[in-house]
Amino acid sequence: MNMITPIETAQDSRGAMARRSRWQTRGLILVPIAIAGVVGVKLFDHSDAVAAAPPPAAVTVAAPLVRQVSEWDDYVGRFAPSRSVEVRPRVAGEVTGVHFHDGDVVRPGQLLFTIDARPFAAALAEARANEASAQSALVLARTDLGRATRLIKDDAVSAGEVDALRGKLQAAQAGLAAAQARVRARALDVSFTQIRAPIGGRISDRKVDAGNQVAGGEGTGGTVLTTINALDPIYFTFDGSEALFLKTQRSRQPGAAAPTVEIQLQDETSHRWKGKLDFTDNGLDTHSGTIRGRAVLPNPGLFLTPGMFGNMRLASAGTKPALLVPDDAVQTDQARKVLLTVDRNNVVTAKPVVLGAVVDGMRVIRSGVGPQDRIIIKGTQMAMPGAKVAPTLGKIAVSADASAPMPQPIAGEATLTR
Repeated sequence: MNMITPIETAQDSRGAMARRSRWQTRGLILVPIAIAGVVGVKLFDHSDAVAAAPPPAAVTVAAPLVRQVSEWDDYVGRFAPSRSVEVRPRVAGEVTGVHFHDGDVVRPGQLLFTIDARPFAAALAEARANEASAQSALVLARTDLGRATRLIKDDAVSAGEVDALRGKLQAAQAGLAAAQARVRARALDVSFTQIRAPIGGRISDRKVDAGNQVAGGEGTGGTVLTTINALDPIYFTFDGSEALFLKTQRSRQPGAAAPTVEIQLQDETSHRWKGKLDFTDNGLDTHSGTIRGRAVLPNPGLFLTPGMFGNMRLASAGTKPALLVPDDAVQTDQARKVLLTVDRNNVVTAKPVVLGAVVDGMRVIRSGVGPQDRIIIKGTQMAMPGAKVAPTLGKIAVSADASAPMPQPIAGEATLTR
């Protein structure tokens, strides 16, 4: 039986303590190595993130263009004929001929329809026969009175007989005048069988064909045969709000010429049709609070057609400075219009703006930015509000081939027609 001596126990204890001391030393050495590895990994990750960050977006900035332009207001309206006539017959009868093609441009006095003239020609012949009879009666009455006048000196006839003969002469004269009037009336009826254009313009389609019976009469009693619209010049009618009416009245000078208007059609990009304000109604509509206005425009080619819509701008007195920027620089932020600007720190800021008209391809900015603001005119797709950018200085200039005349108006309030 082996016995463990105290000396051996002490030796074993010293050995275990030595082994624990070696493991602790190794642990103390490994811990810094692990920490260094973790830090290295973190530093390596951070350097990758820094390397992956994109550079600031390159944009072109410029100050708004400042120009003096005239003021004008926007309206929407329709074109209307300067004159419009419903062609109706003055006499009744059968239509025997149609002498135009539907949609033709006709001149004043051009033959359009003919009505059977035979009944009216017969009535005219009868009226002329009655005129001849009245003429004979007048000659006889004048002869009788002359004979009686000579005999009265010899007391061959009484004064009463002379007075009676004088009365017959006056009656014969009245009968002849009536007969002549009937001849003229019957002659008019014959002329009315040829229906001619009362005005020049574009004619509509025919409402009746040859062989139809039509009713004649004055006013609206006759059958409508067709209509004619005078298109040169042509009217443009619109309704203006009370606010715009007051603005125009206050800016108008006594004795000044009629304000000029410019009209743009629905498929056009410029206001190429020129005219003048022709008429303003004498009162506002009490229900809508608007007033009716009218402009007149030359239309030699008859291109403008009644019923077409148009956007009209009415020039008003005075000019004022306006800020202009490229139209494609304006951005839409939900229901707002904004311009992207760059501050002193090259940080993008979105500023809401109020827009005006397009002038020579440039958009008028009524409010929201100033002449010293730096507007992003190129690179707006890469610029985000709050982000830094790398701006390059540019310049806003009107294109040399701009077709719109100078100065151009500033858009005002739009007023729709009813």
